[in-house]
Formats: sequence, structure tokens, C-alpha cells
Amino acid sequence: MTEDELIDSIKRLCHASTRPSMTSVKLGIGDDAALWQPSRSHRSAISSDMLVEGVHFTLTAMSLEDVGWRAMAANVSDLAAIGARPVLATVALGIPPRMAPENVLRLYRGLANCAACSKIAIVGGDLSRDDTFTIAITVVGEVSASSAKLRSGGKPGNVLAVTGPLGASRAGLALSRHAERLGEELETTALEAFRRPRPRDGEGRFFAASRNVTAMIDCSDGLSTDVHRLAEASGCGAELDDIPVAAAAKAFAQQHGYDPYRFALAGGEDFELVVAVRPRAFQHLALRYAKRFGRPLYRIGVLREGSGVTWNGAPLERSGWDHFAKEAL
Repeated sequence: MTEDELIDSIKRLCHASTRPSMTSVKLGIGDDAALWQPSRSHRSAISSDMLVEGVHFTLTAMSLEDVGWRAMAANVSDLAAIGARPVLATVALGIPPRMAPENVLRLYRGLANCAACSKIAIVGGDLSRDDTFTIAITVVGEVSASSAKLRSGGKPGNVLAVTGPLGASRAGLALSRHAERLGEELETTALEAFRRPRPRDGEGRFFAASRNVTAMIDCSDGLSTDVHRLAEASGCGAELDDIPVAAAAKAFAQQHGYDPYRFALAGGEDFELVVAVRPRAFQHLALRYAKRFGRPLYRIGVLREGSGVTWNGAPLERSGWDHFAKEAL
């Protein structure tokens, strides 16, 4: 298959997954550049992310479709964290010589399926030969100026909350590497959380619409790391006193003698959202959230004067993912 033939196959695959409602895209794959019509009343939100085989993923732990899904989910989650509605994406691939064209299309099926779930159109990108399998994605979204949620908006006294239990993705990574047994239901849940994470873009727009949400970040590098980032950007400290631990993470941690809370605090790629909420509004917001999404909004602590983060009164060190401090997968 030639490069043009492969691009044509990718174009057909992405076009099939693009919904007719995505009318802001005027020209997609096929020309030298894509065209889209931004909203006059909104700001554009742009984020880029790169995934490298052996660092961010390994094909021994997941299929190419899973890799594609996970790559797109990570990018959509960045838009969710600022409260933006996803609009379009471009994808650039560094493809090893060993990879057959049909495997590139398998990857794109995962990318396109995840994009379709978030109503985002893949409108272009690039293909190149490379010794290392690399995926680089840029996503564009829209958010009104008054609705954008930054990491830096938190205030002392704000309640900190997270949109879901943590640690399942970390348990899924461990299960994909080793022949562990947790029971079929927990294993399925953990592997799904690791291979097919769900970005919280709907939840992000829900929080963006509330003036009582002051700051937001996605929990992609582990809560222990990301809550530090939110607190520091807001010029605050933080006190954590309760962590929702996913059932699969709790079972795995207990089976291996780990503290379940520490296991969840260090686990990355949960793609839940961490939000800071004005204290008087938290209960009402949590009730609205539960009614809208059918699950609770979990209170985990508060922002406070000063600096640093504590967990049950003791200093909490960053134990999540760091690209330059961790070994490859």
C-alpha cells in the first residue's frame, strides 16, 4: 500500500465515524490544511500530547485499537479539564518499518471510535517512517471566556472533589503485565479502565457552566501529583482527608500488601477531573452532578492558606507519573 492509498483509507475510516452534526469542520483530510469555522462567541482551546511506544504504552499490554482509543482519550481529557467542547483533532504518526498498513488502520479505528464518542472530527495529520512507534495528537475545542476553568482559580476554603474512584487504570496496567487474579468482574473493570478510559468531557462542560467551580485539572498523572499542581497554580496549600478508591484497585493493593489509598494516589491515567468548588455551593453542585451523571461527586479535601499538600495531616509527596523520573513501561 502506498502512502496516498493509506491516507485515502484513513480518510474513509475517519469520515465514517464523523457525525453530521460536526458542521464547524469545512474541510478535513485530503488537502494541505483543514478548515473549520470557529464560534465567534467562544475561545479556542488547543492541546497537544505525544505517546511513545515503550514509554506510554506497550503492544504486549493492549491492542492497536486500544492504543488509538487511549491516545485520543488522553487528549480529549485535556480539553475537558478546561471545560471546553471538543471540536477537531489532527494525528501525526511515526511508524516503524515493521508495522503493516492494516495495523495503522487498526490504530485509527481506535482513534476514530473514541473521537466519535466525544463528537470530535479527525481532520488531518501526518505520516512518517520512524524507528520508534510514536503518536502525536493535537486537539482543538471551544469554550466561552467566562466558562473556562483554569488550574489557578482556586481559593482557600474551596472544597476539592473528584469525579470518580481512582486507581483502576493502575491496577489494569499491572494485570496486563502479569497473570494476576482478582475475579472476572474486577479484572474486566480494571483492564477496561486501562485500555479504554473515558474522558470526562461532558462533566467538564457541566462544571464549566457553574460559577461555583473555581479551578479544574484532569487526574492523568496521579492525584498526588495533580492536586499539587492545582494547589500551586492557585497559590494555595491543600488538605486531603478522603480518597475514593476503585474496587479493583483496592483488591489489587490488598492482595499485594499495598496501602489502597497510597496505591490510588499514585495511580495515573484515571482521567477523572479534580475540581475546586466554593464551600457553600458544594452540596447543591454534588446533588446536581449525581442527578445528571448517575454517580457521586467525591469530596476529597479542601484548599487552604499556605503551600504544600497533606494527606490525613501528613505531608503528601508527589508519587504519580513523571516523564523524566520514571523508567519506560
